[in-house]
Amino acid sequence: MNTNVFMDKSVQPDGRRLAQVLGESATWWAAIKNHIMQKHGDITEEWKFYNTKSGWTLKVFLKKRNLFFFTPLLGFFRLAFVFGDKAVAAVERSDLPEMIKNELTHARKYAEGRGIRVEVSSLKDVAHVKKLIDIKVSN
Repeated sequence: MNTNVFMDKSVQPDGRRLAQVLGESATWWAAIKNHIMQKHGDITEEWKFYNTKSGWTLKVFLKKRNLFFFTPLLGFFRLAFVFGDKAVAAVERSDLPEMIKNELTHARKYAEGRGIRVEVSSLKDVAHVKKLIDIKVSN
């Protein structure tokens, strides 16, 4: 698994450094954020340093609801979602790829729901992420 590029606790990521690390995929990140803001409203972002193994992670909120966790990688990024039962059922009924459905269906269930990580390394992944966000917000 690819690792976070922001591992130094003393240096919080900023927009300039993030754009450098993401490269061309910065446009995909911008497209996802624009989708959320146009369809669902303004988001809040909060960088958190959890530990030396995972590094800096960006928590993205819609109002006070946690939408996902954003992990920057070299040239692309990973989003981690947690879905409740209704959202899991909606994903299962959706036209998302079977790989995403199976990963979510077979994910360990916790009190807050089931988790899934999606690496965004192509424009096709952006479309899948937008659907996952829409499902999460509506359930």
